[in-house]
Amino acid sequence: MNKIGKTLAVAGLVFIVGLGTVVAKQKESSPEQAITSKRLPRLVDLGADKCIPCKMMAPILKELKSTYAGRMEVEFIDVWKNRDKAKEYRIRMIPTQIFYDSAGKELVRHEGFIGREDILAKWKQFGVNLGGDTPKFSRLDPLAPDTRPGGTVCYMCDTDINLKTRVTLKTDKGNVYLCGPHCYFITYSSLLERQGIEEKISVTDWSTGRLLAQGSAAYLYGMEESGRPTIKAFADKQAALQERRIAGGNILSWEAIRAKELGTRCGFCDRAVYPEDAASVKANGLHTWGCCAMCALGVAARTKEDIEVFQKDALTGRMVHVKTTNGSISLLEPETAVAWSGKRKLPDGKLVSAGCFKQAFFVNEENLKKWVEQHPTATGMMIPIDKALAAKMKLSPKQISKACKIGECAPR
Repeated sequence: MNKIGKTLAVAGLVFIVGLGTVVAKQKESSPEQAITSKRLPRLVDLGADKCIPCKMMAPILKELKSTYAGRMEVEFIDVWKNRDKAKEYRIRMIPTQIFYDSAGKELVRHEGFIGREDILAKWKQFGVNLGGDTPKFSRLDPLAPDTRPGGTVCYMCDTDINLKTRVTLKTDKGNVYLCGPHCYFITYSSLLERQGIEEKISVTDWSTGRLLAQGSAAYLYGMEESGRPTIKAFADKQAALQERRIAGGNILSWEAIRAKELGTRCGFCDRAVYPEDAASVKANGLHTWGCCAMCALGVAARTKEDIEVFQKDALTGRMVHVKTTNGSISLLEPETAVAWSGKRKLPDGKLVSAGCFKQAFFVNEENLKKWVEQHPTATGMMIPIDKALAAKMKLSPKQISKACKIGECAPR
């Protein structure tokens, strides 16, 4: 090659290299690359796949990684398999969680199990804005208005009233109707002021439909196949005995009925419950009940103990199993389980609880949506079960003492 040719070849090579450098710089400065290379807040969990509290952390980390993808990095390091990492991160026990800001600076570290809501609270404490959770399913306006006539809908549980078991409570604002003695005793156990209330109660004669003073009636106490009690009122004992020959059961007085009805209470709000309707709750070796899914979680707030909850899916009856540790969810089976927080709108647009009978657990979002479709008047929102627990744990003792209480009854 002659001198001119060599010069041109070198110049061409320089041009190509230079062009490559320019293209590379353009790629580095492109918006897509800038977004990809942007450093994010980072949570590092150092544990082991066979450590019990570490196993409890696994579904929490998985959910956070999915929900906050692009907003937070979540990394798990098994220090039993990577022992050098324990020294590198200077940990003393497992699991240990280390929180880093977007510049890579360590903000805080936590030792032991920590729940989802507590993790998010720590980010918030240090001013790290992760944005809100992924929007969840909700329906805050009913699909159809409730057109059932007054006197046919139970004040407490909102179900249709069997007129043969209807209980009538007289108030200064008019009559309040309940579907039966059980819902009356739930109401009674919820009242802030109970003095004189039983003098205002009338029950319905099962045979004739006439109203009876609650103290004058004879009651046939029976049981459904599910184990749930049935209560029928009669004007006299002979009529009750006649029905007993057909349906079985035992004749009880109002006082005996009251003792049985108030004998089992919710461990959170103290409402009367039937175990067949309630969530089963274990707290520090003691067994109690939750009148609804949310009140079951509230037992952890009231007792300040770790609890275990067994609550049926409201659609299928499949069991949802929850365990708490230090006020956070440490076990959720199945992992896909969610809560329905029943809400209703006040005239000013404010959302308030729709009551204990409108709260539920479901094994997954699909079941919840099917249930909502089957209940056109149901309103509320889907929330993670750990978020429902976190809300209960924030309640003060005074708020807990007033939970689910009724100042006075008024017709609906």
